[in-house]
Amino acid sequence: MKYIDMHCDTLMHLADPAAEGDLYQNKLSVDFKRMAMGGAKAQFFAMFLLPQGSPRALAKLSDDEYIDLLHKTLFDNLEKYKDYAAFASNYDMLKANDAAGKVSAFLTIEDGRSVQGDMAKLEKYYNMGVRLISLTWNHHNCFGAPNSYEPEVMNTGLTDFGKEAVVRMNELGMLIDVSHLSDGGFWDVVNLTKKPFVASHSNCRALSPHKRNMTDEMIKAIGEKGGIIGTNFGPEFLNRDLERVESTVELMSAHMKHIKNIAGIDTCALGSDFDGIHGELQVSGSDKMGVLFDRLHWDGFTDGEIEKIAHLNAERVIKESMK
Repeated sequence: MKYIDMHCDTLMHLADPAAEGDLYQNKLSVDFKRMAMGGAKAQFFAMFLLPQGSPRALAKLSDDEYIDLLHKTLFDNLEKYKDYAAFASNYDMLKANDAAGKVSAFLTIEDGRSVQGDMAKLEKYYNMGVRLISLTWNHHNCFGAPNSYEPEVMNTGLTDFGKEAVVRMNELGMLIDVSHLSDGGFWDVVNLTKKPFVASHSNCRALSPHKRNMTDEMIKAIGEKGGIIGTNFGPEFLNRDLERVESTVELMSAHMKHIKNIAGIDTCALGSDFDGIHGELQVSGSDKMGVLFDRLHWDGFTDGEIEKIAHLNAERVIKESMK
């Protein structure tokens, strides 16, 4: 079964000067070799903006220097291993790469803080190949507020710039990602976007009360807009007890079944968060995706439904929202 994974944090590890391996083979969860083994059709690679104060060496760089480095890391690897993978920024490129037997690499930004309220920078990132931005991470930025257990923060909507940016991202053909965004910001996106949007790596708050997960009302709204929710493999987003460290395909299947029941099968997708999550991971890397698909079949999902979850729903959103 071919699959499209909407989120991984692999680039920030491989860009580090002390990194072992590269995008063809490494000790992380994602590389071209294991993607080929697992049947990957496309992987969304996030340029995750490290939080201020992070002990990582790369945190000493400015946001612009950091993004340039991760961008170079991806494209240097794509050039070196062009027989295995190729860049994609829209549906036609995805189709062409697949026909050539190559995995597609999409480029994203996690935490839009580096935009700094400047629409020209948003357009610069589009021209660099970025086709999805997670508007916030865990702190306020020029787009709005993060998810939070503090009601005042959680209810905060998008900034004036954030609202303008949603409209501009629609025009450019850049996907809006609400994973990490406040609930107030989420509803502003719903009211403003004219195209499908995504929660690239989030689950169901009804099953796991993490603030990053989606309420039933939010799940329904994403579905009504034609968007998708990429199921996150992280234990803290799957379990009812947030302290548990087990990530199982049984839990993933339960979240997908809940999304299906609330918004329909067309809203289900994959957003592993590989190389950004920790714990006892039953699906620990790109080559293990088949374990999840086997569980979905066991739990009564049809072959057609599994194919939608694996890649068809993501393909539809790419076709409708990217240019």
